[in-house]
Amino acid sequence: MSSQSPSRATRNVTVLVLAQALLGAQMPMIFTIGGLAGQSLATNPCFATLPISLIVLGSMLSATPVSAFMQRFGRRAGFLLGTLGGTLGGVVGAVGLYLHSFPIFLAGSLLTGLYMSAQGFYRFAAADTAPEAFRPKAISYVMAGGLASAIIGPQLVKLTAGAYVVPFLGTYGAVIAINLVGSLLFLFLDIPRPPKPDADAPRGRSALELLATPRIAVAVICGMVSYALMNLVMTSTPLAVVGCGYETSDAANVVTAHVLAMFAPSFVTGHLIARFGVERIMAIGLMILAAAGGVALTGVALENFFVALVLLGIGWNFGFIGATSMLAGAHTAAERGRMQGLNDLLVFGGVTFASLASGGLMNCSGGTAQAGWTAVNLAMAPFLVLAGAALIWLVLRPRDSAPQS
Repeated sequence: MSSQSPSRATRNVTVLVLAQALLGAQMPMIFTIGGLAGQSLATNPCFATLPISLIVLGSMLSATPVSAFMQRFGRRAGFLLGTLGGTLGGVVGAVGLYLHSFPIFLAGSLLTGLYMSAQGFYRFAAADTAPEAFRPKAISYVMAGGLASAIIGPQLVKLTAGAYVVPFLGTYGAVIAINLVGSLLFLFLDIPRPPKPDADAPRGRSALELLATPRIAVAVICGMVSYALMNLVMTSTPLAVVGCGYETSDAANVVTAHVLAMFAPSFVTGHLIARFGVERIMAIGLMILAAAGGVALTGVALENFFVALVLLGIGWNFGFIGATSMLAGAHTAAERGRMQGLNDLLVFGGVTFASLASGGLMNCSGGTAQAGWTAVNLAMAPFLVLAGAALIWLVLRPRDSAPQS
């Protein structure tokens, strides 16, 4: 069977969609309660979002090793390694909650980052066996699996957050179960292990040469900005919603709407990229992210939170899937492990910075939840300008020929 046969591509996309739906549910669960749990455990409220920051830091630190591991042992082994990280993170996080230990809880968050890193490669794995014309759609379909995770995750939070005397302990028990069950999905994955290159085979461009390629540089910048700004705002959202007088269930509902908006457009994003071009879709994504910040700045009614977070999700979808599609077509197969690991290292480096900044901006920049929420959304502006300028620069350049992967 050809490595890019339609039947193999369909099978792999199906497995990855299911993995995104089930295993991906743990991320909205943890992002919903992470800041609230951190706020209850930390002695300084400025560190409330540190658990989420540690997840992203763990993802950043493991991105390159996980990519190299997959390049050597295959996607299945890498994704199973990710579920192991998610399981261990859930166990250690639960112990931290039970013992009311912030350091142990943070250690669990760092281990969870290993799962988050592996999940980030689902989108690249979808492209591995997909014919070139099907590649943007394959990436979009896998991202669309997040629709189910957007429903499953927050609903599990509602069911489990108060299940035990220790708040959120039941939620971490559910995270453990999700990883154990979800790992079975990867037994059905059929992505060939990359062949070992011959000693005299071309090794492709170095990391610096790859980053100096205009399309790769712009794809990385737009991917970083889209993901980092989404994380910046989403991390603070539960704190802002509860801080403005609403209930934890309201925060879970806002996060549900946000995650639905992150993944619902994925059914059409690939088609839109194929029809209108990746640059246009990325530009629209950046404009929608700007609109999300504008809505958030107009008030703190519950409707404002819902609309702003829905726009934030749609903007992320267009910007991030567009950046992924641009990147997937800008490097060769020999460069895949190096470039994808480097990309996620840089992307999650930006996300780590954003999540660290989110708690400080939210809790330590004005004394009230509304002032903190304003600071979070104003912080989006310079990064949107950077990404927009990079995209305009790329469009005005002579078109480079993209290597076939």
